[in-house]
Amino acid sequence: MSETPLLRLEEALAAILAGVEPLPPETVPVGEGSGRVLAEAAHARLTLPPWPNSAMDGFAVRSADVAAATAEAPVHLPVAGEIAAGHLPDRPLTPGTAVRILTGAILPDGADAVVPVEETDAPAGVAALPDRVAILAAPRPGAHIRAAGGDVQAGDLLLAAGARLSPAGIGALAAAGIAQIPVTRRPRVAILSTGDELVPVGTPVDGARIPDSNGVQLAAQARSAGAAVAAMGIVADEPAILRRRLAEAIAATDVVISSGGVSVGAHDEVRLAFAALGQVDLWRVAIQPGKPLAFGRAPRPDGGTTLLFGLPGNPVSAFVTFELFVRPLLRRLGGLTADDGRDRIRAILAEPVTKSAGRRAFLRVVLEPDPGGSLPSARLAGGQGSHILSALALADGLAIIPEETDRLAAGAVVEVLLLDRGAA
Repeated sequence: MSETPLLRLEEALAAILAGVEPLPPETVPVGEGSGRVLAEAAHARLTLPPWPNSAMDGFAVRSADVAAATAEAPVHLPVAGEIAAGHLPDRPLTPGTAVRILTGAILPDGADAVVPVEETDAPAGVAALPDRVAILAAPRPGAHIRAAGGDVQAGDLLLAAGARLSPAGIGALAAAGIAQIPVTRRPRVAILSTGDELVPVGTPVDGARIPDSNGVQLAAQARSAGAAVAAMGIVADEPAILRRRLAEAIAATDVVISSGGVSVGAHDEVRLAFAALGQVDLWRVAIQPGKPLAFGRAPRPDGGTTLLFGLPGNPVSAFVTFELFVRPLLRRLGGLTADDGRDRIRAILAEPVTKSAGRRAFLRVVLEPDPGGSLPSARLAGGQGSHILSALALADGLAIIPEETDRLAAGAVVEVLLLDRGAA
């Protein structure tokens, strides 16, 4: 193992993504589509607005009847009635009259403008219908009217296949009469933690045990990447039990993620269990942290294939390898682009940094804005050991130090991969 050449990050990721296609579609109610990816283009079923309607509370008029209106010389018109939203006009607008109209109400035939209530002598808000109204300003034809079809026509393309649905997109689909949408199925992910030293979070620990933070952390990362997660708990370092639990996970999911047991220690059984159930590679990837990485494929009873990840047991290494390798895969399965989906910015190092030779480092940093408007500064969030979760929790991003650079001085410009800050 020590003589195995280090793979570049891009080589490992290309091997992981080779042949991976989005999962089949499923149909869900439009209101449950937030964050999902459209499997087919969505076309409007309704014309919006379906009829001309008022954009203001005011009075529907014929613009020719009030063309001479000014604040100094108002035009007075009898008020022939009222139209509220959700109600049909009961008659066309008679020339020389006005109709009180509320926002969203259908414009009556014969009207070609709306005068806002603020440009009349009528009181704003709840008020009795007046017999007459003074128009204080001449509206242009079409003023304050939303034209029928001014938003979309029935049949228009609203969102293309592959679009990720936002709350605004869901609102547009619903308004256009779409109740059900075909979306790419979420990847089903099983999370297992291996190691006799682990206990469930919240369980009292003795001197030899630690909480299973990796299982909780990786589940949160998988959900952030759009997966449906089954947390399968802790598996002891017992080969028969590990293989049985892995077989259960493989049968029920698209991706299995384990943490721990992928190096070359005497109890590192995950790689052997993966190999017994499918095909697996163990790589040494030229990154820091997270050098050991197991990846493979295993057949499912239903004829499909489950993808297998064995991530390092050190919590920061598990986090970083998930971001770099698992997240792009889950996004691809879910119908998104096969990248990590993270923004990257440039920042100025606030202090000198060093790293291992020949490996691309991902340093946990806190970003601070430059009052002068230049690039933000990046300072180390704390210790950079692969076991130090406190620095990871504080970090705004991961500063990327290339393989060929072993040290950088304060003031050097680096690329920073931005992390979630309190949002999934």
